[in-house]
Parts: sequence; C-alpha cells; structure tokens
Amino acid sequence: MDTKFKVNQKVVYPSQGVGVVTEIFEKKFKDEMNLYYKIYIEASDMIVMVPVAKAEELGIRQIVSKKEAEEALNLLSDEFEPITSDWKLRYQMNLDLLKKGTVKDIATIVRCLYNRSKVKELPILERKLYDSAKKLLEDEISFALGKSSKEIEATIHTKLEPPGAAPRVKHTIQLDDDEDDDLMDDVNEKSRRRNDDLDDDDDGASDDLDDAEGDFDEDDDAF
Repeated sequence: MDTKFKVNQKVVYPSQGVGVVTEIFEKKFKDEMNLYYKIYIEASDMIVMVPVAKAEELGIRQIVSKKEAEEALNLLSDEFEPITSDWKLRYQMNLDLLKKGTVKDIATIVRCLYNRSKVKELPILERKLYDSAKKLLEDEISFALGKSSKEIEATIHTKLEPPGAAPRVKHTIQLDDDEDDDLMDDVNEKSRRRNDDLDDDDDGASDDLDDAEGDFDEDDDAF
C-alpha cells in the first residue's frame, strides 16, 4: 500500500514537534488489520504509533520548505492587532492555534505571547504555552533551514526584538485590569486546596495544554 510518508522521512506532529518515521507496519486492532506509522520524536524521546488512515486528520505533515520557514520567521516582526487582556480568550485562541500546528500558527503564538509579556508578566498557563510554542518553532525551522536550534533561537529573539527598534505593542484591548490576576488567584486556590506546591499545581492546572502536547489513546496515537 502506498503511503504519504516514507520510512526515514521527517514529519511534524502538531503540538509534539519534529519526528522521523522509523517504521510502517500492520497491526491488528478490533479484529481488523490496520497500517501504522511508527514515529520517533527526538525532543521528547517518545515513540508514537499513528494509524496511516488518520494521519491527515491528526495534522501530521511534512516539514516546511526553506521559503515557508523564512516567512514564519519574518511573521514574528510583522505588525499585528492589539492583544486582548482577557486571558481566557487569549489562551484559548492560542491553544487552538497550537492544535492546528502550522508553522505560521506557531509563530503567531510566539509573537502574541512574547509581546504580551512586554506589557505584563505572563501567568503560569500562558508561560508554559509560550515555551512550548517557541520550542516547536525552533525545532521545525532549524530542520527546514539546516541550522542549529541555538542559531534559530537567536534569530527568533532578533525578529521579536530588533536591535534599536521601538516597541511594536502600543496598547492592549483592556477588558478587565485584573483578568490575569484572577487566573493566578484561581491557580493558587487550587494549590491550597490540594495542599501541594506551586509546581504540582501548575501541572494540574495545565490539563488543556498537556492534552494538546500528547494525550494519546490506544486507537489513535501512542503505545
């Protein structure tokens, strides 16, 4: 059977990062034989098994071209709409982009949250989302351009903060001055109820992001 991806081909798994197809094999599931990709994701040292028939639905795609990678980097410097101060709306919008997983979507998240952090320190969930998106962007662009992650990390920073450039964020759409503070209060309250430390609470509060980063079930993804 012909498959879209071949063994040893590098692919992108949305919210997980760059991986390589190590094997294409048949496996019996619910009394039926199904064809699977076995994909090794180096960044997380994880192996996932994805039904070939569901790969497109799950958003698995080939690494972008050099041109597309450059366009994503340039997008980091583009002008953009003012950022809402409503953390719930902002977080959900960016989480949806992360799940879509195109390189431009990831660059949009990085640009949005970096510039929001210049206005006010990011709350826990958004900081985690920003770190994840930035890592995904670095990994794919480094493969696409044949450069090291360190080189791409430096390039991303320069695109976000050009030397001598005036700040691009002039204002935000202000819905509630305490929106972000309310999030922190919610997180701290959960921490107190569970009598746990802040780090554990961060993990518990981040279910949506963790799901996006790889909550696999037997039918669809990982074993």
